[in-house]
Amino acid sequence: MTPASEDPLPPLREVIARHGLAARKALGQNFLFDLNLTRRIARAAGPLAGITVIEVGPGPGGLTRALLLEGAGRVIAIERDSRAIAALEEVAAAWPGRLQIIEGDALEADYPALAEGRPCRIVANLPYNIATPLLVGWLTEASWPPWYGSLTLMFQKEVAERIVAAPGSKDYGRLSVLSQYRCVTRKLFDVNRSAFTPPPKVTSSIVQLVPRAVPAPACALEALERVTAAAFGQRRKMLRASLRSLFPDPQTVLAEMGIESELRAEQLPVEAFARIAARLTAPS
Repeated sequence: MTPASEDPLPPLREVIARHGLAARKALGQNFLFDLNLTRRIARAAGPLAGITVIEVGPGPGGLTRALLLEGAGRVIAIERDSRAIAALEEVAAAWPGRLQIIEGDALEADYPALAEGRPCRIVANLPYNIATPLLVGWLTEASWPPWYGSLTLMFQKEVAERIVAAPGSKDYGRLSVLSQYRCVTRKLFDVNRSAFTPPPKVTSSIVQLVPRAVPAPACALEALERVTAAAFGQRRKMLRASLRSLFPDPQTVLAEMGIESELRAEQLPVEAFARIAARLTAPS
């Protein structure tokens, strides 16, 4: 096995040049060359020994190398761009038996099947154009606690701020409620646009989400999504107006629950949304 401190492969810039891997905007690609940075991201996921890591959008394998260098027992890399497969195969050859490459669409992958019931984490520099749909898919797993132990993901900073936003902030919205209802969320650090090739137009951020064993208060996820859609769909309106599509008399329902009907969606804490969702599906 390759010593943890040594990367047996040539610099990533050389690999990209040799394989002609110019980043494609249509695939949301931005490559990270700095091994110190990619290893910082890998370390942020916690000790990886014996852990299966699923990586989405590895491209030429910069973060993939870092995950293996940091001791991941097994990395499953899902890559849609066929041009990157040869570069990833070089990484697989350098760490025999520890990298599985799947060429395909990450939005269609059967993630629980890939995890095979083993301790698993997702660590990824997500392609910008599918980052939010992927996250929502992972957060709405029917079986909870889910098959993964944590998500350590790179997003555009504005998306990261929405995930961790507190009530009362301009970034607080549906994604905040869903993320924080099902997980403990925190933003770890920003990544300057100059770290990428080509540099994106925005700063990126690393966010970590750790599933709550039992999200509380209990509610049906479908009901929570209906409540947040109604409330934030008319976020400038008070709850007594924005929830009218869900309850014949929202003001009375909210008063019975001890929730001020004059509040707007952005002022309501996550647990209150869950309570309203539970009331929505409660037997009448």
